[in-house]
Amino acid sequence: MTDHAFLTQLSETLKTIASEGLMKREHLITSAQGAHVQVGGRAMLNLCANNYLGLADDPRLVTAAVAAMQGHGYGMASVRFICGTQDLHRQLETRLARFLGMQDSILFAACFDANGGLFEPLLDAQDAVISDSLNHASIIDGIRLCKARRFRFKNNDMDDLEAQLQAARSGGARHIMVASDGVFSMDGTLANLTEITRLAAKYGAITMVDDCHATGFMGPGGRGTAAQAGVAVDILTGTLGKALGGALGGYVAGPQPVIDLLRQRARPYLFSNALPPAVVGAALAAIDIVETADDLRERLFENAAHWRAGLAAAGFRLLPGAHPIIPVMVGDAPLAQAFAAALDARGILVSAFFFPVVPHGQARIRTQMNAALTKTDLDFALAAFADAGHETGVLS
Repeated sequence: MTDHAFLTQLSETLKTIASEGLMKREHLITSAQGAHVQVGGRAMLNLCANNYLGLADDPRLVTAAVAAMQGHGYGMASVRFICGTQDLHRQLETRLARFLGMQDSILFAACFDANGGLFEPLLDAQDAVISDSLNHASIIDGIRLCKARRFRFKNNDMDDLEAQLQAARSGGARHIMVASDGVFSMDGTLANLTEITRLAAKYGAITMVDDCHATGFMGPGGRGTAAQAGVAVDILTGTLGKALGGALGGYVAGPQPVIDLLRQRARPYLFSNALPPAVVGAALAAIDIVETADDLRERLFENAAHWRAGLAAAGFRLLPGAHPIIPVMVGDAPLAQAFAAALDARGILVSAFFFPVVPHGQARIRTQMNAALTKTDLDFALAAFADAGHETGVLS
């Protein structure tokens, strides 16, 4: 590359990011993902993975992945509609649909792709989409790609949602879709799906929910936030990369015409390689485990309650909620990074979250519980948090 001015500009941007204390750095893990991991030759207690049920290193999933590779090979070397669809792919799509109570589902390389490919095939300039202001970046990007009129409502503000529904309907929208995360992942708060579905029905709107941070561990049988609220939504998106084994892969589940049209028109589906057999085989095994994993779900929420109570007793500023995502609010990005470093020195693996992942002034340590953590682990971590909090000034 000969455009030195271009590279100089990029280098200056990186310097600015670093000087503002906003540089993100990766942890090099040399072990399997789990409650305890190896980082730089040190054993660390991991409090920042999306491994809600502790299945990422479960031997049953490893065995299923190996068996799938032995019978179906390493990779597909093709997109689905050319020669990249195996019986395993359809088995998983059918299994997911049955698990979620939908007519069918379609697999993507990630839920980011599922959300990115969802809106454009289904909505056009005659339609409208109404999105929660705190929706995941993948929903925001997916909506940008479609030609529908865009409306946004304040996070979980049902009065504002109704106002946007009225505006879309009075504006002559043919179809209206209300899009929301089931769980807002930076805060660990739940969407008010009871009211969202009620208002959607009132105004004849379609509902779409991203349930990445709920599938497998929230609601009856782990079927997610809609099941927990006792309501039905039209379209669910989700991931295999969190509670369902922690690898990769996403999906859309919903009515048959929705899935059929996505199979014809969703660009991330049409132009991305099919999921490898190992991931698909392990995901099938993960759903089998999850359906009967009430013990893991109970332990997960016991851990979350114990951890939240301990942090509150120590004096940390928390956001209200009961989800296994429990953010410790710090405010200042460099302070959040210093706090994370102090915890690292005490054998606790966490990550600081700051702009642009969260708004300026709302930096935090997003802790996440999982079913593999023991009370001994949590009490050790609580002591480390209190000690590091006092050392860095997060606690007075």
